[in-house]
Amino acid sequence: MKKNNFFTSLPFKLLVGVIIGIITGIILNKTDGASLTVAILNIVVTVKYVLGQLINFCVPLIIIGFIAPSITKLGNSASRMLGVALVIAYASSIGAALFSTGAGYVLIPHLSIVTDVEGLKTLPEVVFELSIPQIMSVMSALVFSIMVGLAATWNQTKLITGVLDEFQKIVLSIVSKIIIPILPFFIALTFCGLAYEGSITKQLPVFLQVIVIVLIGHFIWMALLYFLAGVYSHENPMEVVRHYGPAYLTAVGTMSSAATLAVALQCAGKAKPLRKDMVQFGIPLFANIHLCGSVLTEVFFVMTISKILYGSIPAPGTMILFCLLLGIFALGAPGVPGGTVMASLGLITGVLGFNETGTALMLTIFALQDSFGTACNVTGDGALTLILTGYAKRHNIKEQNISVDL
Repeated sequence: MKKNNFFTSLPFKLLVGVIIGIITGIILNKTDGASLTVAILNIVVTVKYVLGQLINFCVPLIIIGFIAPSITKLGNSASRMLGVALVIAYASSIGAALFSTGAGYVLIPHLSIVTDVEGLKTLPEVVFELSIPQIMSVMSALVFSIMVGLAATWNQTKLITGVLDEFQKIVLSIVSKIIIPILPFFIALTFCGLAYEGSITKQLPVFLQVIVIVLIGHFIWMALLYFLAGVYSHENPMEVVRHYGPAYLTAVGTMSSAATLAVALQCAGKAKPLRKDMVQFGIPLFANIHLCGSVLTEVFFVMTISKILYGSIPAPGTMILFCLLLGIFALGAPGVPGGTVMASLGLITGVLGFNETGTALMLTIFALQDSFGTACNVTGDGALTLILTGYAKRHNIKEQNISVDL
């Protein structure tokens, strides 16, 4: 079958998009000022903007199309499964934050970091702004899906349940025929812009030591999550991880858990240990409430910046309080680029006492690795979904037959 051909697969297309985008961006950087370069950059930023608007518009539809029908299929167990999902998402975020805190106290005193991030080029403004507002915000879609799904279950409303099932099929068609095909182009344009600005060639080395440490932390935490999920569910977690390559790469390119949702659903759907009903319930939910990679990153970065600007790392008590509160903020943070750090700016200034300079530096360094934090979030969702699958089996929650596939 054609789907088995690597050269027509999504991972290959995403890799090609990344490579072409970086090469094109570097060439444009070297020919900056030429009329052709300016024209190409105008096209790049405009098309990227339009594609980004289209992807973001579909995110609330995907959330409603998957979470609400999944809740109705769970029946009387829906409320319990939702509670379990919230608890394990919060536990993962808190665990990642405390793990990062411990690593920070051990490693940061031995680091020497240069903070000069000047000399970057600026992309031109969007020439044609085709704004496509979402029908509702991501959080509104999430709450709407949960409330409608639960209410339909409590009242056993067959009509609404049927409508939600039909809507899910419509959303699946949108995802498979529109969102998935345009993602490689969107990622290529994103990396083209980063390469032109110099983010890849100039910004990345600035905090290289810190970023490498954080990346190692991401993989350690993901390994721990999948190990615990495997032990709890009595399934082989590698059978889940091996399908997550496209989702990880898409997250790196989009820097958004929400924008990666379509690919994450596709990857998780291929994993045999994951129940299909748990995939369609858990993956869209965790995309919005489980941000372990972003939390781990933010904690290590605030400790590093505090050391750089203020000469000391915050006290352990302060950091523990910050971590506990950050876990709550992460549950409600939007799954968009920089969503976690933007949602928690009040904690950074209020609990840690950062001034404007510290906040600006935090936003800058967080942006440098935001894509990898998002990739950790998305990949970690697979482990939590495996835990949900194990919970459902242990408590004899009947699996619902779901015939739709991406």
